[in-house]
Parts: sequence; structure tokens; C-alpha cells
Amino acid sequence: MSEAGLERRAFLGLMAAGSAGAVLPATLSAALQEAGPITTDDLEAAESIVGLAFTPEEREQMVASVNERLELYRELRKTRVDETVPPAFVFEPVVAPLDLPDEEVPLDFSAGPEAGAARGSDLDLAFASLGELQGLLRSGGVSSVELTTLYLERLEAYGPVLESVVSLTPELAMEQARAADQERGAGRVRGPLHGIPWGAKDLLATSRYRTTWGARPFEAQAFDYDATVVGKLEAGGAVLAAKLSLGALAQGDVWYGGRTRNPWNLEQGSRGSSAGSAASVVAGLVGFTIGSETLGSITSPSDRCGATGLRPTFGRVSRHGAMALSWTMDKLGPLCRSVEDCATVLQAIQGSDGLDRSVRDVPLGWRPDRDFRELRVGYIRSAFESDSPTAEWDRQALEVLREMGVSPVPFELPDDFPLQALSTFVLHPEQGASFDLLVREDREGSMVRQTRNARPDRLRQSRFIPGVEYLQANRVRRLLMEDMHRRMEQVDVLVAPTRAPNLVTVSNLTGHPSLTLPSAIREDGTPLSLTFTGGLFDEASILTLGKAFQDEVGLHLRRPPSFG
Repeated sequence: MSEAGLERRAFLGLMAAGSAGAVLPATLSAALQEAGPITTDDLEAAESIVGLAFTPEEREQMVASVNERLELYRELRKTRVDETVPPAFVFEPVVAPLDLPDEEVPLDFSAGPEAGAARGSDLDLAFASLGELQGLLRSGGVSSVELTTLYLERLEAYGPVLESVVSLTPELAMEQARAADQERGAGRVRGPLHGIPWGAKDLLATSRYRTTWGARPFEAQAFDYDATVVGKLEAGGAVLAAKLSLGALAQGDVWYGGRTRNPWNLEQGSRGSSAGSAASVVAGLVGFTIGSETLGSITSPSDRCGATGLRPTFGRVSRHGAMALSWTMDKLGPLCRSVEDCATVLQAIQGSDGLDRSVRDVPLGWRPDRDFRELRVGYIRSAFESDSPTAEWDRQALEVLREMGVSPVPFELPDDFPLQALSTFVLHPEQGASFDLLVREDREGSMVRQTRNARPDRLRQSRFIPGVEYLQANRVRRLLMEDMHRRMEQVDVLVAPTRAPNLVTVSNLTGHPSLTLPSAIREDGTPLSLTFTGGLFDEASILTLGKAFQDEVGLHLRRPPSFG
């Protein structure tokens, strides 16, 4: 059989199974036209791709309609749909009534210099918490211009070492810093982030600087608007200092400019697509960062680099202006040096904008003085009792919680669901649809990583998942969400080693929030972490327990030797 005929048969499996999401690449469209009409033999060959078998009579009945469907695909593709257009449906993680907070609690930093306090060294300033920085700005110990200059210098010096910076934004940063100082001098302070420099994962649109998505085909991409998160932070007086690296199209730590490094061990990658955000904040290059997570991209680099990463509930933070990988799984959240910093940033970026229809307006409702011992805490017993290489450190971290007065009860994640099938059949078709044009125009081949299961390969694979299986996966996902809801009704916080089997997969499919923070240090000096998972829209509970644990162990105060 000719190469065109083989390509045609591979595609037919999608149509034979009713694949509503299947779209032909331009090169494959041409091959089909050259190969002639689809035959019943083609249908029989295609059935193996979708694991079905039809009778000769059934194939004969279908073949005319399948040929007609090719023309429908061509008609559909006459409407150009770029990567910024969402589908006509909205994912809802809430499967049962929730008791949600109805009143916001203004955050007040628990620590900060008194008026007139000395600011310390530039190095101390670079690694200071947001509360400490805001205290110094308030007391006059430092200006936003001085702070921004310091961070820009560190970004320029250390960004290439970590391979964590895509674009510096010095012109904008200095404009915003000068404006912040002028407003402060006039008695106007916009909020707790006023005058503090930050870094954006380079999948957030910015009107004055390119937004590359970490991928060579989009290296020169520019938008004429800001992502909602970027606009909210600007409205709060924060200063954008850099666009930070992400694995190409939000996978891993390899982007078109290199591989982002772990500040604790430059021989290691930062792991996870919010790689530049995690590495940069841990190395003291900015005050805080924004990352995103679909299936571990905040959690994983926080674990590797020792950042404190908060993945909010699906639907708490608008994703308008952020690259879409999965409309039903993508989430934006802060990566910081402390839990309190994460709470401060989350409060600034949460809430609806009328553009991302998945977002609910639910107050954070976090009270830093809440007694963490009142929380009902569960722990994944199987993960803490495993024989993994990190088991002894993990058990020691759990013991710290017990010594603090927490009485965790055993808890297990749902284990009777086909989790790999769910994550594959939900995420892959959505990313395939999002980057439909990239593949049909044959541009994904210019991306750096071309290995098995790298993003280009997965985009191609997505063409061979029938629409029926996508919908079936989401129906089973609903059952998983209901099961997880029932289990989480028994606890306020679930504690587990970050690498606990299935933890990241389950909680991302169900939309639950999580907080990852350093819990131990290996002999080689690299961090390990715990992840605290909460009920839907109950970030307040995980922040409460996470802050108490972090204050107890103090590992967030360590500085990578090469940078601090």
C-alpha cells in the first residue's frame, strides 16, 4: 500500500468511531485527495486503531457517510480557530453543595520591619518575604525603584545560569516602580503587593512583550492585551520584571532556549513546566511568580526546587490570556518563598472577570491566626508506609505534624478508577484541539524536543483518540469527582508526600487545591516536599496547616548556595 494510503487508513479509525474532535493535517488532507474514495477495506483496517470490529454489512452501510464526512471536515476547517478561542462548554468541579465562605478577610502580614528599621544587605533583600518587603517599602527602608533595580540585576546575572528567563521587562518594570513610589509618596498604596517585582510564566499574555509559550513556533508571538492575572497584579501595584521560562507548550523544563535548572543542583532540570517560575523565586530573582498547572506543573517544580507552590481550586483564578492546554484542567497559581506569600498573591489574582466563564467569586477567607489544631487532617497511609527512597524523610515530616498537636487519620485516594486512561483521554484531545492549527500547518516539527511523548508527539497522538472516548472519560471522571468529594468530606486537609502515587493525577482531574512546600533536605542538599490538598474552594485550610508546618521546620528560609 502507498504511504498516502497508509496515512489515510490511520486517520479512518477516528471517523469509524465517531471522532468529533478529529482534524486532518494539511499534508494528510492532500494525501487523502490523492488516494481516492474511502473503501470498506479502509474501514476494516482502521478498526484496529480504536479496538472495535464491525461486520462487512456494517462497513458497507457506513462507507458512504464516512466519505461524506471528509467534506464536512473540510467545511469545518474553512473557519480558522486560533489557540485563544475556548470551546462552548465550561467544566464545573463542584458535584455537591458546598459550605463556602461569604466574607473576605483582609490580609495583614504577620511579620515585617518596624518603621525606620534597616533593610539589611542586598542579599537579604533579594530573599525577603513579601511581608518583609512591604514593611521596608512602608517604612522607607527601600524604594520600589531600588528593589526593582536589584531584582533586574539578579535576573540579568543569574537568569542565564538557570536558563529561567525568556524576556526581561526593564522598561515596563522601571515605569511601574517609579509610579509605585510616587503613589506611595502621595499616600496611596494599592495593596500588599504595591511596588514588589514579580515574574510571569511566559504563557501569560503581555501587551508590551512577546509571549512565546516556551516553543519555537511561537518565539515571536505578540498579543495586544494583558492576561487577566497580569492586569490584576498591575492594578495591585506589582511590578512585572520578567517573563519566565516554561517547558515548550507547558510540558517539562525544556524550552527553545535550553533547560531550566534547579537552583540547588544545576545538573538537574527544574522539572515541570512552571520551571522558570519555581527556579527564579527560589534563587531570589523576583519577589514572587505566577505559574500554571494542568497535571503537576506547579507541584512538580515546587517539589524539585523547594518553592512554596499553591495550585488553586479549578475556577478560582481567571485563565483569560493564558495559553490553553486543557480547558477543563488548566489552573493558574502563585509560586513563592512562603505560604503567607502565596495567600497574599492568591487574594490579589482570584475572582471573575467576565471572560473566563469557569471562575466563581468565592472569598479566600483565610485567617492567619486560625488554630491549625482544629483542622481535621488525613494522611495517605500507603504513601507514608511505602519503601520509597524518600520514605524515612516523609515519615519524619509526618511526625513533626503529630508533635505540633495534629492527629492525622488514615486516608486513601480513590483506587478503582482507570486514572491513566482518564488523564490521557481528557487532556490529549483538548491539547490536540487547542493546537490544531500548529499540527495541520506542520509547524510542531520545529519544536526542540521530538522524543516519544514529548509535546509534538502527543499532539499527533491526540488525533487518534475518538470523540466518543473523550466523552466517556469525562463521564467516568464525574464518578471520580463524586468519590473524591465523599472522601474529602471527612477531612479538611489531606497530607501526603508530593510524589505519592496518583495524588497529582486525581486532584487535578477533580479540581481540588493543593499547597506544596519543602519538608526535608536530602544528604546532597536538595529539598523534598509535602503536599497539602484541600476541599474545593477551601484553600484557607491548607494555608493554615501549611503555614504552621512551615513555621515549625523553617526550610523555606534556606538559600541555594550559588545564589544566596
